[in-house]
Amino acid sequence: MEPLSLDEAYLGVTSNKQANPSATHLAQAIRAQIWAETGLTASAGVSMNKFRAKIASDLNKPNGLSLITPEQADAFLDQLTIERFHGIGTKTAQKMKQLGIHHGADLKTWSELELAQQFGKVGRHFFRIVWGIDERPVQPDRERKSVGMETTFRHDLSDEAEMAAALRSLTEKVCKRLERLETAAMTVTLKIKYLDFVQVTRSKTTPHYQRDVEQIYPIVDHLLHHPEGPTRPVRLLGVYLSHLDHEANGLPVQLSLPFNRPRPSGVDDILTGT
Repeated sequence: MEPLSLDEAYLGVTSNKQANPSATHLAQAIRAQIWAETGLTASAGVSMNKFRAKIASDLNKPNGLSLITPEQADAFLDQLTIERFHGIGTKTAQKMKQLGIHHGADLKTWSELELAQQFGKVGRHFFRIVWGIDERPVQPDRERKSVGMETTFRHDLSDEAEMAAALRSLTEKVCKRLERLETAAMTVTLKIKYLDFVQVTRSKTTPHYQRDVEQIYPIVDHLLHHPEGPTRPVRLLGVYLSHLDHEANGLPVQLSLPFNRPRPSGVDDILTGT
């Protein structure tokens, strides 16, 4: 398994522990198990390489299973609109349309050199995927770049105390993931999505690696209110930790001192160091 995003992953099933030769049957079984254990739907795409499997997974969301066989692949990609090619964003699609590239069939009329001249190194990637060339293996040991969690609320939140409580819970869960992964983080990111689906992110990088909730939550709370507090009801909140230290097992913890507490009378300032 290779994680692709927070809720998506590639599975290499050519050889599998079930000894099941049908990737489609395995996908059906996984989706059924997810539903039985969580009550959540899941979509799956089945094909012969990463690119085509990803395209297939997007066809019948939010609760579908799609298969692109080797026999179907060429004709399917020929008629696929360029916006639906995984890895081609809005700006790239606009440029392609200006060049007369609207579907996969149009992309096939361009040589690899021509695409590289127009789009740089990624142009060579576009050439390969439209011709079905994708030899990237599933990489189960890919280094994790971030740890995060988000939640969509049943009712939009307007009260900042409720937002703070939700963020505290998210931070505690994310910190437990850090602990399980035996890592620590320097960058804290807060994600806010408003009721109108406008989304903002705010980040802060600290000078030390941190993994404790009592260190990280105050940063999350600060980001909630700076540069300004939420301007309208909030639909979703998320907490993400990045800039991870993968050698953090046994990492010393940076402690904070309560400088803002009132000092007892008659106590002198003393600083020692080695």
